[in-house]
Amino acid sequence: MSVSHVVNLSGGVCSFWCAQRVIQRYGRKGVVLLFADVMMEDEDLYRFNEQAAQHLGVPITRISKEMTPWELFASEGMIGNSRAPICSVKLKREPLDMWHRANTLELTTTLHVGIDWTEEHRLHDLRRRKPTWKIEAEMCEPPLWDKCKMLTELRALGIEPPRLYTFGFPHNNCGGFCVKAGQAQFALLLRTMPDRYAWHEQQEANLRDQVGDFSVMTDRRGDGKKKPLTMQALRERIEAGESFDRDDWGGCGCALDSEPTERREA
Repeated sequence: MSVSHVVNLSGGVCSFWCAQRVIQRYGRKGVVLLFADVMMEDEDLYRFNEQAAQHLGVPITRISKEMTPWELFASEGMIGNSRAPICSVKLKREPLDMWHRANTLELTTTLHVGIDWTEEHRLHDLRRRKPTWKIEAEMCEPPLWDKCKMLTELRALGIEPPRLYTFGFPHNNCGGFCVKAGQAQFALLLRTMPDRYAWHEQQEANLRDQVGDFSVMTDRRGDGKKKPLTMQALRERIEAGESFDRDDWGGCGCALDSEPTERREA
């Protein structure tokens, strides 16, 4: 099949509606729904993706390096965080770009990304970084929908949204975990899925034994300078009723955003 349109289907509602608009505009022929699996997704993501594919009438093309972010961190000898999101680079962007180069022609294939009108700057950045690619973001075009509208319209189709949205998470990636997340999102993970939080806490503690005083999160308490904030320390702070940054949600932009990746030596 000649590939004309590739939709990066992340498992989120915005990428679903992007795919819906692409198919409404161009039809199903030549459309690929491309999903990069990081092996640490919430189990309900796979249910949602399957229902989405059935509704859209296009099967999902899955790609994966078959390793979790924590397995990647161990192999690289570092803990990823917002300044060094190596999981985003190694498990999302590189596999997606490799598939595109192997299976599409830049001059005749359009890449469609699940970015809405509140994140249009990310579309501009992506186009600057890939000037030879044809890139579109249908949810940046009228009618402009917010996340609430997307969820409501999804239910109107008879598809239940991914459960992480009902828990209050801003995205449906990595099972509620993200190296770019802030203290508020990790507090939500602790409150809604304590067993999952405990698993990540242990993964971080195990790797800290190897790489030293590094962590996913950072803290500015005290002198205002950034310092490591472990998942154990945040949990203990919350359990003790101490304050944490309730406004720090961070931001997930795994497959698209461009940041410098710093390698840190232990």
